[in-house]
Amino acid sequence: MTRRALSVLLAAVAAVLGLVGAAFLATPASGASGRPAAPEPFGATVLIGTGGITWTDVSEEDTPNLWMLLRDGSSAAMSIRSVETNTCPVDGWLGLSAANRAAAPREGEGRAQLRPCAPIEEPSGGVVPGWSTFEQAAASRKFDSQLGLLGQSAARSDVCIKPVGPGAAIAAAMPEGTADRYSPWSPDTLLVDMNTCPLTIVDVGSVRDPDDIAEGEETVGGSREEQVKAVDERIGQVITAAPGGADFIVASLSDAGVTERLRLAVARGPHYGSGRLNAPSTRQPGLVQAQDIPVTVMSLTGITAPGGLGGTTMTSEQAPDNSERRATDRLQSLVDYDLASHEVHSLVPPFFNTFAYGQLVIYLLVLLVWKGKIGGPDTRRKVLGIVRVIAVAAASVPASTFLANLLPWWRFPLPMLSIVAAVGLFVALIAYAGLRGPWGRSALGPLAFVAAVTMAVLAGDVMTGSRLQQSSLMGLQPVVAGRFYGMGNVTFALFATSAILLATAVSSYLVAHHRERIAAVVVLCIGIFTVIVDGAPFWGADGGGPPAFIPGIAYLILSILGLRMTWKRILLIGVGSAALFFGVAFLDWLRAPDDRSHLGRFIQAILDGNALDIVIRKAEQNWSILLGNAPLTLLVPAALLFVIYVLARPTSWGSRGLGKSFEKMPTLRAGLIALVITLTIGFLINDSGTAIPAVGATVAVPLIVSVVVRNLEEDLRAVAGTRRARRS
Repeated sequence: MTRRALSVLLAAVAAVLGLVGAAFLATPASGASGRPAAPEPFGATVLIGTGGITWTDVSEEDTPNLWMLLRDGSSAAMSIRSVETNTCPVDGWLGLSAANRAAAPREGEGRAQLRPCAPIEEPSGGVVPGWSTFEQAAASRKFDSQLGLLGQSAARSDVCIKPVGPGAAIAAAMPEGTADRYSPWSPDTLLVDMNTCPLTIVDVGSVRDPDDIAEGEETVGGSREEQVKAVDERIGQVITAAPGGADFIVASLSDAGVTERLRLAVARGPHYGSGRLNAPSTRQPGLVQAQDIPVTVMSLTGITAPGGLGGTTMTSEQAPDNSERRATDRLQSLVDYDLASHEVHSLVPPFFNTFAYGQLVIYLLVLLVWKGKIGGPDTRRKVLGIVRVIAVAAASVPASTFLANLLPWWRFPLPMLSIVAAVGLFVALIAYAGLRGPWGRSALGPLAFVAAVTMAVLAGDVMTGSRLQQSSLMGLQPVVAGRFYGMGNVTFALFATSAILLATAVSSYLVAHHRERIAAVVVLCIGIFTVIVDGAPFWGADGGGPPAFIPGIAYLILSILGLRMTWKRILLIGVGSAALFFGVAFLDWLRAPDDRSHLGRFIQAILDGNALDIVIRKAEQNWSILLGNAPLTLLVPAALLFVIYVLARPTSWGSRGLGKSFEKMPTLRAGLIALVITLTIGFLINDSGTAIPAVGATVAVPLIVSVVVRNLEEDLRAVAGTRRARRS
C-alpha cells in the first residue's frame, strides 16, 4: 500500500509535467496563432513622449491631434508604474533609457509619492545633468536597470537616434550620460530635426495637474486643460514636420501628480493602422506597459534588443475601418479601462480593511455562540441558523468580487455604492443557491458548493484571459503593474483553498461510504487540475503556487489512504514540487522571449546571474507588507492560530462542535491540516505572501463555521426530538 501510494504521487507529478509539456508543444509559435508577428523595420520611426495625459482627456474638440491618432492608429491604455507608487516625468524617460523600471531620487522626507518631482533640466554640452545621481539610484534598486541601454543598443546596431527636448536626451543617452545630436525643442528647427535620423525621440512636455502635485512642487503652463491642449498642439507640429511614411508612437510616460493612473499609448503608421494596440507582456487586449515602448522602438528600427527585457513588441489588431463611430467606441473602452482601474484602486484598501475586520467579528461571534453567551436554550437553533447564513454569505464574497466586473459599476456616479451593490448581488445569488439547493441540507453541502463556484470562476477566468480579475477588488490591479494575467497571491490563495475544501467535502462523502481508493483518485484529479490551471504559463503562470499546493494535497491523499507523513515522504514531496516548478519554468524558457511568462524570465535571470536580486526584492516586499498592513497583519496570526488551535485540541471547550464534525466527516481534519500546510508554505515562499493565509482564511474559516453550526443545529434538533418523545 505504501509503495503504491508513493507511486501514485510520483505518477501525478509526471502527469502534470507531461500535460504541461504537451500543451507547450501544442501552442503555436509567435505569429502563428493569430497574433501579428513582430514588425519588420521600415522607414522612419518617431517616438513622442509626454506625461500626465489619460484617455479621459481626449476628445475630438479639445485634442484634435490625439483624436486623429486614435481614429487612424492603434490605441491602448498603458501602465506606467516605475519604482515608486507614482511616476515622475524624469522616471518615465529613465525607464525608456533602461527599457526597465528606473527612477530618480526625490528630495524630502516621508512617502516618496508625496515628495515633489524634480524638473527635467536641459543638457549642457551634450551631457545629461544629474546622470551620476540617476545611476546611483538605479544601482540601489533590485530591478537590474542599466541606464543608457537604448542608446547603447542603437549604437551597436548602427542606428542613429535624434533626441529633441530634455526628456528625449535622457532616453537616448549612452551609458556615460552623453546625448549626441541633441537639440532643444523649437518649432523653428523641427523640420530639420525630424529628418536627421531614422529614429527621432521628441519630448513635447508633460502635464502637471496643479490640484494634484506634491506640496513644494512648482508648475508652469496654466491649468490642466490648458497644458493638455498645448501638448496636443506640439504633437501636431511633430507629425507635420516628420517624414512621410513614418511610424508614430505617442506615449504618456508619467503621472500628472501624486495620483497614479493608467495613461495613454497610441501608434500610427505603416505598421499600425486603425485598431487596438496589444502587447504579449500583458496578454490583455488594449493594455500595454511602459516597458513595451523601448522594445517596440527597437523592433521598428532594426535595433538588436538585449535579452531579458520585461517589455515586448506592441502589435496592432486591425479594425474594419477608421470611422468616427469606431473611434468613439474605442475611446469609450479605453476610458472604461482607465476609470475601472482608477476607481477600484482607491476602493481596495477600505474593502480589505472592512473585510478583514469583518472576519475577526465572525470569529468573535462564533466564539460567543460556542460559549453560550448568545442565544438561550429556546433561541439557540435560530441563532445558529443566522450564523450559518452569515458564514456562507461571507465565503461567497471573494468569488463575487470577480463576478461584479460583469457589470459596468465604474460608470455610476458613486463607485463605492455601485461596486458594493454589484458584489452584494452575486453574494446573494451564490449564498442562496448554496443554502437552498438540494445540497444545502447537509453540513458539507454549502461548503462544497461555494468552493466549487469559487474554483469555477477563477479557473474559467484565467483560462479565458484573466478578464474578470482586471481591476477587481481581490484581483489584478493594472495600475500597480505587479501582474497582468494568471494567478497572483490573492487568486492563488482563493483557488487553492477552494480546491482543498472541495476535495475534503467529496472525499469525506466517499470515505464515509468506504470508498477510500476512489476518494484518493478524485482528490488526485482535483489536485492535478488545480496545479495545471495555476502553474501553466499560458493560464495561471504562478511559480510559487504549485510548490505550496502539492504538499498540502499530497498530505490529504496520504491521509485518505491511511498513511502517515514521514520525513522521507515529506522530502520526496518537496523534491517533486521543486522539480515541477523548475520543469515548467524551463519549458516556458524554451519559448520565444516575447512569449515567456515570469517563470521563463526567472530561468533567464538565473542564467544572467540576476535571480538573487529578484529573490531579495520579493522578500523585502513581503516583509514590508507584513509590517505595514494592519488588517492583514492582524488577520494572518488570528486565522492561523484559530485553525491550528482547533485542530490541535478538537475536544476543547472552544471547538467541541468541530470535534463532532470530525467524527461525522472522516477527512475534514486532514483537509484542514492540508490547508494549513498549503497556506503556510505559500506565505513563506511567495513575495507578498502575507496575503495568502489571510485571503485563504476569508473562504476557509466561514465555510468551516457553516459546517460546525450545521452539526450543532442537528444535535439540538435531535435533543429537542428526544425531549418531545419523552413528554409524549
